[in-house]
Amino acid sequence: MPYIDTDNDLPGIIGLLAYRPATGALLNALAEVLLRDESTLSRGEREAIAAYVSGLNDCRFCCGSHSAFAAHQLEGGNALVEAIKADPATAPITQKLRALLRIAAQVQRGGRFVSPEDVHNARLVGATDLEIHDTVLIAAAFCMYNRYVDGLGTVAPETQAEFDAIADTIVEYGYVASDPAKVGQVSS
Repeated sequence: MPYIDTDNDLPGIIGLLAYRPATGALLNALAEVLLRDESTLSRGEREAIAAYVSGLNDCRFCCGSHSAFAAHQLEGGNALVEAIKADPATAPITQKLRALLRIAAQVQRGGRFVSPEDVHNARLVGATDLEIHDTVLIAAAFCMYNRYVDGLGTVAPETQAEFDAIADTIVEYGYVASDPAKVGQVSS
């Protein structure tokens, strides 16, 4: 049960976005740009960064939902996402994604933990300045999203199937086009 009366039974950030549409629209727009706009990083890779940071922050809803979103868009699915969250150093991913996840983990600890060496190492394995920028912003934004979700005591789905239903909607329609009240519902 959330700490405030959101006047809905929607899980996690979905309920908060529906509760306060003015801020919800802005948060959804940021997620849309960071996770779905044109990029040299795939949507699945960007969702994996969000899931990884959310896992480091122990945010059950965001980690579960963005893990599902990443799994639906990455070859390797759930097994790959779980390997990334367990240990990016041993996950079967590119050196570039591994270096970007290192930067994301440093941002999660605090922005000042990102070092020139982290950025240099990412560039050595092919990361562009825009990819580094977007990784830092994804990590920072998900620290905020995670604290928003957990700071208001929202609930998370209990089953992977519920997260997968949310993923189907987000992967197909995105964050901006999705009506928070309908995310995760099966259409007929």
